[in-house]
Amino acid sequence: MAKLLVHVTCGPNDPTRAALAFLVARTAQEEGHPVTLFLAGDAVHLLRPATLDALQGLGTGRLREHYDALRAGSAQFYLSGMSSAARGLAVSDLVQGSFELVKPDVLVRLTFENDRVLSY
Repeated sequence: MAKLLVHVTCGPNDPTRAALAFLVARTAQEEGHPVTLFLAGDAVHLLRPATLDALQGLGTGRLREHYDALRAGSAQFYLSGMSSAARGLAVSDLVQGSFELVKPDVLVRLTFENDRVLSY
């Protein structure tokens, strides 16, 4: 199966698009594809517990349901450390143990390691 990288930059201000990114990643995982998500920009807010619980897209479902399904599978999550710092987010503000804070070079590496890349 082809490996998929989903690069998410939209945040809670665009709930439908944010939930769609997770829905597509979840769908790919359910079809047997290895999935990696890289959250940057405002998307880093999506892993705040309150945001996960509250965000629902119009026709794209609840963020928490997609996130839980991805975590129950083998999806990997990476968060931009620079985006998190610029937005004043500390590791303690985010869902614990579900992601790795990284620099832009990891996004570049992941782009070349995966077969397909989708951006939201």
